Amino acid sequence: MPAPKTTGRRSLLVTSATLLSLSVTAPAALAVPVPSPSPTAAPPAPMSTVGGARLGRPGTQVDLAPGVPVLPKDITARSWIVSDAESGEVLAAHNAHWRLPPASTLKMLFADTVLPRFPKATRYKVAPSDLRDVGAGSSVVGVKEGGTYSVHDLWLGVFLRSGNDAVHVLSAMNGGVRQTVADMQDHAEELQALDTQVVSPDGYDAPGQVSSAYDLTLFARSGLQKKDFRDYCSTVSARFGSAEIRNTNRLLSGDSDVPVYPGIAGVKNGNTTHAGATFTGVAERGGKVLLVTVMNPQKHEHNEVYKEAAKLFDWGFQAVGKVAPVGELVPPKSAAGARPDPSASGLSASAEPGAARAAGQASGTGGAGAKPAASATTASGSGGAGTALAVACALLALFAGAAFLVNRRWPLPDLMRRRTRP
Repeated sequence: MPAPKTTGRRSLLVTSATLLSLSVTAPAALAVPVPSPSPTAAPPAPMSTVGGARLGRPGTQVDLAPGVPVLPKDITARSWIVSDAESGEVLAAHNAHWRLPPASTLKMLFADTVLPRFPKATRYKVAPSDLRDVGAGSSVVGVKEGGTYSVHDLWLGVFLRSGNDAVHVLSAMNGGVRQTVADMQDHAEELQALDTQVVSPDGYDAPGQVSSAYDLTLFARSGLQKKDFRDYCSTVSARFGSAEIRNTNRLLSGDSDVPVYPGIAGVKNGNTTHAGATFTGVAERGGKVLLVTVMNPQKHEHNEVYKEAAKLFDWGFQAVGKVAPVGELVPPKSAAGARPDPSASGLSASAEPGAARAAGQASGTGGAGAKPAASATTASGSGGAGTALAVACALLALFAGAAFLVNRRWPLPDLMRRRTRP
């Protein structure tokens, strides 16, 4: 459901002003260490500093403020992060860039990569080879060899039942597992999720397959800009063939010891032997949208990953707008590179310093988008045409960046009102 027109216009105006006022003096891209792709027993030092230097430090990073409670004392996860989904501000984090096995939360990257490629109504007949590499003990939705399924039903199987069988069928449609893994890795790099190494598209334990709480949050944030992604990850129950399937995200569907979290709207959970329990969730309250990622709680109680995520959500909604951020969620490379150089157009560079800092850190430039305009005017005999072309390209870049920022205002409250819970 689209956002109200007034909000959309205001978002576009603010976004345009932000993009047109970015400073040419934004700092260069932050250094990214290249650690071993295998998970370590303790967080390495240093870790990646994508999103800010403090996010590369081991331990808890937070700047408390008056009126903000201390962080919950009983959070045992090896890594976690709480962020404002719309502004991208990281409110608090613990070992945010620690490269750990992701389990099925990696399916967020799979969906963000593959979901736009096939119409939902497309039907596909499953060949025996499509299911050959599904790992032993995998979570499955019940896809059968020789069966014919719609793409829509397969995505329900991915999001609700975390079905590795559905992932492998969609991967076969995409050219095979190897091609899909390569596509996912390319997309992770586009999102600047540089802690992630993809080996299996379904998140099944595999040597060298790692991600981080920071990267998983980037995957969720990117995916949630797609309506189909939002719809699937917020669906509580659905029909798959003759059976009813129910979402295994317990903050969304509830359980005996975990109530449905107020304002929850997805995203994805996971659990494997090596990863432990992992979870990324998105929730809205009072006009604020938060993302929380939790990886591998060391307290091994039933539904512990959801209990810790709920506590971090509660803290985040009390802290948002009051604490100073300890980092930021960087935009994709394409959106970061779309920032024009305000000095080339004579525009002020005084507004939105945070947005300018994000652009500089993500792209490593202070306005490269405007350089063709300066050089085009020196071309002998074609200065006017070159300038016009450069201006057109700059406008396209501006709108590309604007689309990314405007689309961050997801209609989560409207979406959740359409969801019924038994």
